[in-house]
Amino acid sequence: MEQKKVSKSVLKRLPVYLAYLKNLPEDGPTHISATSLAGALGMGEVQVRKDLALVSSGGRPKIGYNRAALIADIEQFLGYGNTNDAVLIGAGKLGRALLGYSGFAEYGLNIVAAFDENDAIIGTSKSGKPIMHLSRLGEVCRRDQIKIGIITVPAEQAQSVCDLLISNGILAIWNFAPKHLNVPDHILVQNENMAASLALLCKHLNEQMKAENPMLWVQEMNSIKASAEETVLNDLIYT
Repeated sequence: MEQKKVSKSVLKRLPVYLAYLKNLPEDGPTHISATSLAGALGMGEVQVRKDLALVSSGGRPKIGYNRAALIADIEQFLGYGNTNDAVLIGAGKLGRALLGYSGFAEYGLNIVAAFDENDAIIGTSKSGKPIMHLSRLGEVCRRDQIKIGIITVPAEQAQSVCDLLISNGILAIWNFAPKHLNVPDHILVQNENMAASLALLCKHLNEQMKAENPMLWVQEMNSIKASAEETVLNDLIYT
């Protein structure tokens, strides 16, 4: 099937479909419809149908898609069969956790090395991935023709790290820092803002607690509000 240009929003939804399809029981139905997929994921049927039509021609009226074939079509479209090398900047707790995650290989991502300026960890490794001094970033990017950079540094360092990555040929950035990055138009940035995700979770929890037990809610908020975000972002993740 000839690949078509798709929007960033579609590209973000395709891995959601893929994860759901791959986690269905192996002995389940061999076919799935766009209607069933939309219902399971709480998405609009028309949207799901259009998305699937962009990546697969296997849909049949009243039958749907062969599940195995649809998985293969989505993986091929997303390039999961290819290996994309990446570098990671910031080998704190979050950075080392990403280095140790073997699941990236399934999606075609290979973190070649991590970079930091902390002398205590430079020269060590995590899951076979070397941790090097930041001064060697350009050398590795040129040698291995790296085009993907992962940022796991504190917010105040994120923009300078981003600029350094771009100056060394990086075209796509996966940003875990709670910081808006200013980049040229040809650079793609995918933000994973943990502070925003935490805020959403806390707001949902707060509403539930407030409705069920207002007094307990007040007590909990007084103890949590001042320290939660600072602890998560500074103490637990980036150091």
